[in-house]
Amino acid sequence: MSSPDNTILFDRIAAATAKAISIAEITLPPDVLGRIMAASREETSPVARRELMHILENIRLAEERQAPICQDTGIPVIYLTLPPHIPYTPAITEAVHRGIMDATEQIPLRPNLVDPISRHNTGTNTGLDMPAVHILPGEKLLVTVLPKGAGSENVSRLKMFTPTEKDRIPEFVVETALLAGGRPCPPIILGVGIGGTFDGAAALAKEALLKPIDQMTPQEDEICSRVNDLGIGPMGLGGKITCLGVKIKTAGCHTASLPVAVNIQCWAARRATVEVSLS
Repeated sequence: MSSPDNTILFDRIAAATAKAISIAEITLPPDVLGRIMAASREETSPVARRELMHILENIRLAEERQAPICQDTGIPVIYLTLPPHIPYTPAITEAVHRGIMDATEQIPLRPNLVDPISRHNTGTNTGLDMPAVHILPGEKLLVTVLPKGAGSENVSRLKMFTPTEKDRIPEFVVETALLAGGRPCPPIILGVGIGGTFDGAAALAKEALLKPIDQMTPQEDEICSRVNDLGIGPMGLGGKITCLGVKIKTAGCHTASLPVAVNIQCWAARRATVEVSLS
């Protein structure tokens, strides 16, 4: 398979980025929608059931009107999968940022990116060394976007455990959900990163949010059940369903450390992947 020349390739990456953002902002992945629908059937509290029906109506109207699901359109977290014959260059990141700027104008997206100190808004959701583009190896050229709003991000946590405290990890995850309460717009999804380094655990937790939630391991399912037992409920108004799913991602770590991060995602668990044609 021959590769397109650089100009065409960069244009395709920009277009794929804008398309992936549009899909993610307007429609939810089938696994997330399925879990919300299941929650609406399982919920027993009348108030909680009503909130879940409002969420489902929100989802329906967003797709019908081709408008963002949430007013907080987040900051786009970008994962770019590159096949071996396409080397990474800074121009690829520039192409991704061009796609973000196009999406910001066309969808449109709320301009959320600001300087951390002056709070100056770039107006384009790019600049200021953000958003970072995470490069992954693969067989196909893929652009994956994970728009991340502030409500759920602000109540995420990281803790440096000692290796002897490994049995306390589930407790820490459940405690994180308890402390968050209704602020991250439950029902939530919990991405858990275990291992790596201080920064690596946080990256693992966010990458865990890319995994489908319609299947969980016994460990993930147990933590999810414990979070649901908290009774926080949809939008923090009480109820049976607080958590839609838990996904865990691990990596090797130093023999003397055990970093654990929990990245909370709201019910609007937006993500989408678009393949870039190389022919």
